[in-house]
Amino acid sequence: MLIRIPNVLTGDALARCQQIMIESEWVDGAVTAGKQSVKVKNNLQLPEQSAAATEASKLVLAGLANNALFITAALPKKIFKPLFNCYTGEHNTFGNHIDNAIRTHKGEGGNVRTDLSATLFLSEPDSYEGGELVIEDTFGTQRVKLAAGDMILYPSSSVHRVEPVTKGARIASFFWIESMIRETERRRLLYEMDMALLDLRSREGDTEAVVRLTGCYHNLVRMWADS
Repeated sequence: MLIRIPNVLTGDALARCQQIMIESEWVDGAVTAGKQSVKVKNNLQLPEQSAAATEASKLVLAGLANNALFITAALPKKIFKPLFNCYTGEHNTFGNHIDNAIRTHKGEGGNVRTDLSATLFLSEPDSYEGGELVIEDTFGTQRVKLAAGDMILYPSSSVHRVEPVTKGARIASFFWIESMIRETERRRLLYEMDMALLDLRSREGDTEAVVRLTGCYHNLVRMWADS
C-alpha cells in the first residue's frame, strides 16, 4: 500500500524546517546505511544528534500527530526519530535497496520494527531535476516526487531508490514506523474500511448501519492490534 499524505508540514512549520535545512552543516549519508545499502548510498545527511536535526524532527512529529490521514494509514505504535537527507552535486543518488527490518535510536536506545517507510519532501519539485523516489512492490513501480510538505508512506519491505539529482538540491525527511497492526494486508483492510466509513458518515450521518460498521472496524483493531 502506497499512500500520499498531503500537508504534513505547512505554513510556519514548513518554512522553519526549510530554513533549518539551509543553515545546517551536512555529513556523509553513509552514517545510517546498512551493510547492503551503504554500497549504493551517495547522499548527505544531518547528524542525528545535532540541534538542527532535533528541532526539525520535533516539527515533523508535531505535523504527524495532527494529521488524521497518517494516523489512519499507519496506526502507529512507534515512530523512529525523523532524519534528514540532501541529494545534490556529487552526493546525488541512492541505488536499489530494502530498509533494515529493525532500527535502533542512537544515543537513546530502543528499537523500532520498520513496517512502514516515509519520505517527507521539503524541496519544491520544480527546484531540482531528477531525484524521484522509485518504489517497486506488488502494486508495480511507482515514481514519486511531491510538493514540499507532502509525504509518501510505503511498505518498508519494498525495493526502492532515489534517482540521481542532476540540478538543484532535493531535501527531505525520512523515517520509519512500527505499526500496531503488523501485517500489511490487515493494515490495508483497516485503512480501506476507515476511508469508506468516513465517506458514508459524511453523506449519510451516523445511521444505525454506519454505527454498526464503525463497531466492526474497532473490533477488528482490538483483535489485531499490538499496543
